[in-house]
Amino acid sequence: QVQLVESGGGLVQAGGSLRLSCAASGRTFSRSAVGWFRQAPGKEREFVSTIARSGNTYYADSVKGRFTVSRDNAKNMVYLQMNSLKPEDTAVYYCAAIPNADYYSPYRDRQSYDYWGQGTQVTVSS
Repeated sequence: QVQLVESGGGLVQAGGSLRLSCAASGRTFSRSAVGWFRQAPGKEREFVSTIARSGNTYYADSVKGRFTVSRDNAKNMVYLQMNSLKPEDTAVYYCAAIPNADYYSPYRDRQSYDYWGQGTQVTVSS
């Protein structure tokens, strides 16, 4: 069982930065792949980024070069550093986990994820 809690969302002007945090409970965190997804009003939840157990990272094209995902297994934490934010980044951001995931595999589809946080709102004003 994994419980996830996101924090760090808020209101920021275009061009600004935010760092989202995802705090995980459970002993399997270090063996979990963790992903970030977002959902804007009236839109499907979409993939943003994922970090494999190996530490390899993957990004959606829309955030590549602006967002950075990282993890600290000792603290059971995953972070999403978001720079050069745009109004189209406005959404509720969710972290999700797959316990005992394959070591190297990236997981970009939300159906692969077993556990989800409650989400944190990010609003970017123009």
